Amino acid sequence: MRTLIELYDERPLENVLSTETFRPERTVFLAPPDVTMDKLRRESIEQYFRHRGLDTRVTFLTTSLLETETVARELRKVLDRYPDCAVDISGGTDAALFAAGMVASEREMPVFTYSSRRNRYFNIRNAPFADNVPCRVRLRVEDCFRVAGGVLRQGRVDNAILDRYLDLYEPFFRLFMEYRRSWPRIVSYLQKVSQCPKGETPSLKVSGDYVVKAERGRVTAVPGALRRMEEIGLIEKLRIEEGERVSFRFRDQQIRTWLRDVGSVLELYVYRDCLLTGRFDDLISSAVVDWQAGRGHDAVTNELDVMATRGVTPIFVSCKTCDVKTEALNELAVLRDRFGGGRARAAIVTAENGGAAMRHRAAELGIDVIDLEDLKEGRLRERLYALSK
Repeated sequence: MRTLIELYDERPLENVLSTETFRPERTVFLAPPDVTMDKLRRESIEQYFRHRGLDTRVTFLTTSLLETETVARELRKVLDRYPDCAVDISGGTDAALFAAGMVASEREMPVFTYSSRRNRYFNIRNAPFADNVPCRVRLRVEDCFRVAGGVLRQGRVDNAILDRYLDLYEPFFRLFMEYRRSWPRIVSYLQKVSQCPKGETPSLKVSGDYVVKAERGRVTAVPGALRRMEEIGLIEKLRIEEGERVSFRFRDQQIRTWLRDVGSVLELYVYRDCLLTGRFDDLISSAVVDWQAGRGHDAVTNELDVMATRGVTPIFVSCKTCDVKTEALNELAVLRDRFGGGRARAAIVTAENGGAAMRHRAAELGIDVIDLEDLKEGRLRERLYALSK
């Protein structure tokens, strides 16, 4: 096979895996007008192949995938021009699949398909080269965004430095669990007592009142939590004058950032356990996706707390230290469907148990729920490992 014919699919990864696996000289996409006329969508696939080191020539042909005869006519044209071709029927519509069957019967055209459940290709007709062939493509997080026309941006975390703090994530998380109910107030206190004038470099040294003003009333220092922070190396030189003053020094600017953000502790712990599973090919904390690679005037961006890949399986993870709202589940499902594929998985990790309504909605959307009991019983790593299967 020198030419691969792809029936364009709305799931971006389904459009590129066969080209990655079989490396044809050219890939011809039969796609509806809204795709062939959209320069950004065409370019996203071409740029994806370049990014992955493939020199396949890409062609888009306009056709209605809802009209069997129209698709069959285009298939015959491609077959006339490129006799050494095969069609991948993994994607497309029922009408397009029926058309491929018609033409295959007329012309003995090779036909094969990809099973996302088995992660293998299968010979449907005259395509022995695809018979039971495993898909060994290994994606990175950036690839999942690129193929759908997006781009990975720098998030709140510099992933290059995360491994330096691995020994802190476990005690940091245990601290959070110990003070889980009062954690938002603890973080609020740290935010207020360490704030600095706009435009100035944040100081690591902190000195402030024992009780400070907040958006809603006042917040008080929690001596036990501060002492534990010093014990595990998050802060140093702690001095507490009960009811009067508090002073200490953040270990460094990165620790300062994490201690002033309510959700960072859970995100870091999930990142750590993902890493310790040893299962993932790529792993990123705070993955920010720009939906149109910055080419639009009003860029749409979303942040994923943790994202990983295993082979061609993208895993999308959202972390919540509070109750999970329906909006969070809906957003997670949209991101998974937009930038994932047939094998994409999604999970929400929450430091609450969650109600029946939330669990029902998560089940409807195909989202795994990892809850407080999983965290308490040490099942987080096991649950994350299961997402990679």
